[in-house]
This record gives sequence, structure tokens and C-alpha cells, in this order.
Amino acid sequence: MPPRKQPAKPPKLSKTEEDLLSHLTHGYQLETDPFGSGLLLRNLKDDTVVRTAAANQNTIKALEDRGLIEAIEGKDKLTTIWRATK
Repeated sequence: MPPRKQPAKPPKLSKTEEDLLSHLTHGYQLETDPFGSGLLLRNLKDDTVVRTAAANQNTIKALEDRGLIEAIEGKDKLTTIWRATK
């Protein structure tokens, strides 16, 4: 009998990526301006805002490249909103 094929392991995430993804899967969305500065986490239930301390554009790019988050169109054309993929 041939050996079973092991499922692909999910990529190892940094502590910052894990923290950001945890927030995004628990009801927050990440908002950025067109220049990538001022990253904000907004709670969708009560609209509270938290500024991210360690996350930056490289963190967002890494999570997007892995297919863990996706960009959606914001309220205005100057804001990008990131949410966890389902």
C-alpha cells in the first residue's frame, strides 16, 4: 500500500502576523490609506478603533500572498479595507 500523502502544512506565521490575523478573524477589519500609513483595526460591532503597533505594509503583503486576507473597496476611494478570507 502506498504511503498516504500528507496535507500541506500552513505556513509559519510571525507573532505580528498571528496577532493581526487573530483580530481579523474576531470581528475586526484593517483599514489603510493609499500611502500605507496609519493602519487601523476597526471593530465591526461597536466601531471602536485600535491602532496597530507592530503591523506594517510588509505584514499585510505577507498575509495577502498566503491568501489569508483580502482587500475590499472602502467607503471612499482613498481607503483600503482588509478582511480575513473565509
